[in-house]
Amino acid sequence: MPDTQLLDSVARLAREAGAEIMPFFEKDDIETSTKDDARRSQVTEADLAAEKIILDGLARLTPDIPVVAEEEVAAGRTPDVAGGPFWLVDPLDGTKEFLKKIPEFTVNIGLIENGRPKLGVVFAPAAGDLYAGEVGAGAWMERSGDGRTPIRVRAFPPEGIVVALSRTYGQSTEVRRFLARYDVTRQVDAGSSIKFCLIARGEADVYPRYGGSMEWDTAAAHAVLAAAGGSVREIDDGPELRYGKPGFRNSYFIAWGGVDD
Repeated sequence: MPDTQLLDSVARLAREAGAEIMPFFEKDDIETSTKDDARRSQVTEADLAAEKIILDGLARLTPDIPVVAEEEVAAGRTPDVAGGPFWLVDPLDGTKEFLKKIPEFTVNIGLIENGRPKLGVVFAPAAGDLYAGEVGAGAWMERSGDGRTPIRVRAFPPEGIVVALSRTYGQSTEVRRFLARYDVTRQVDAGSSIKFCLIARGEADVYPRYGGSMEWDTAAAHAVLAAAGGSVREIDDGPELRYGKPGFRNSYFIAWGGVDD
């Protein structure tokens, strides 16, 4: 299957998962449980239902490519991904926003090849915004009722940057020290992987992450951002963030727009 056709199929799959999530989001009460992971993360029925749709869909699309999915890993089911491509799936990124009825949660499906993001889809079900990209082929955005629009990072603005930060975690001491190096004209707070997508579509310039994250949190959005001309690098001008690391844990990183344009 050509990658463009695969990307279209994954985009449809993300929309299916998003449609499964929305009835849970619209409930007055959302039942949660706590996972036995290092972060004691919360999981909802929506996570599990969306992940099943994605796993079933990827098994049909690419039966020979293993899938590392957040809730599967939490349940102790982690495939061997050494030496080949693999999928990274977060069926519902932004659980805190989801539980607070803030419409900034996303469905994330990313394909990794040789430790790097190859293609990815990020879908924000409540907003109806879908972002997709294939590295080397470009990125696009699709809004409800509209067609696809190509997206691209903007050149690093000489008058000052727009910084995207987590709505939940805000500014830490490390983030403030990082931002002190730049003229910051505006701060945009957002949940989940939407912060990467704001950079990819040229509405923000940088997203510093001085905090823990997992590879499924970033893979899909990293692919979209890279396809749009941006990058995700380890802090202090480190190398591009890689995937397939032990435990699938990310180091601290900075997502960049068109700094060198």
